[in-house]
Amino acid sequence: MRRSSTFARQVLLVRVGRRDGAVPGNDLVVPDHRYADRQRRRYGRFDRNEVEAIMPVSPALAPTSPVDDGPAMSIPLLPGERTAARRMKFALVNACTLSSLMLGMLAIFLAMQGEVRVAALCLIACVVFDGLDGALARKLGVASPFGAQMDSLADMCSFGLAAPVVVYASLAGSAPAAAAAVACALVAACAAIRLARFNVSPKDGRFFCGVPTTMAAAVLALTVAIGLPVSGLVLVAGVALLAFAMVSSFPYAKLARLLRLPPWLWLAPVVGALVDIRLTFALVVVGYLVSGPLLWLHQRRTA
Repeated sequence: MRRSSTFARQVLLVRVGRRDGAVPGNDLVVPDHRYADRQRRRYGRFDRNEVEAIMPVSPALAPTSPVDDGPAMSIPLLPGERTAARRMKFALVNACTLSSLMLGMLAIFLAMQGEVRVAALCLIACVVFDGLDGALARKLGVASPFGAQMDSLADMCSFGLAAPVVVYASLAGSAPAAAAAVACALVAACAAIRLARFNVSPKDGRFFCGVPTTMAAAVLALTVAIGLPVSGLVLVAGVALLAFAMVSSFPYAKLARLLRLPPWLWLAPVVGALVDIRLTFALVVVGYLVSGPLLWLHQRRTA
């Protein structure tokens, strides 16, 4: 026991009660060389560098590596050439993003005053500007990480907050307030999850993973604008279903892929809209929501 305690004290290099040769203000001492040969015979050879690697260090000691106190370098918002023309293009694209954000705020204010139809039209304008800024950024060659983050934040404000506020205002008096609040809160929460997941997930050129936030907001805005003739509880259930569809893993076709469908498939909803726009809109939305699980089952069978 005595030899073991001596060896442990030497390996940890911590002074425990020594008085001879003590250095004031220092708790670390060099191992006693009188026991070096004894420890090599009993425990084998050990390297001093390995011992120093496990040496306990006092928190009061200064760091051995110097701290980098150099000035932080700013990252340009617009990569590439910083010409006046590219800056004007960059400003135009971000102006579209901010327009979508401001229209979302206007939709909230209008919904608070009871103007739900006008607020829904503002949300539809938000959808237009949201698609316009991305298209302009790619067309003008000024796409940037800053623009992507701006677009995501504007989408959260316009589609994750303004859209459920407008829907909640439209459900006043036709559905229980608690149920409407829960459904609209689900839209906000699922929109935040959907946007965060989209920012960090690899992009697929053919399908969306879950219903896009922009499309969900467009469905909600059109539902309020045209006034579907269904009960308030049915609308609440549809809003909750749409919220869960945003965070689902079902593949949903992108608009560019839908445009490649045969023309006769587009003729049916156009004719239906002339006959009964509300019923046609409801059937198109239901068909799109069902297409995700069907595509998922098809991919699992063919995999």
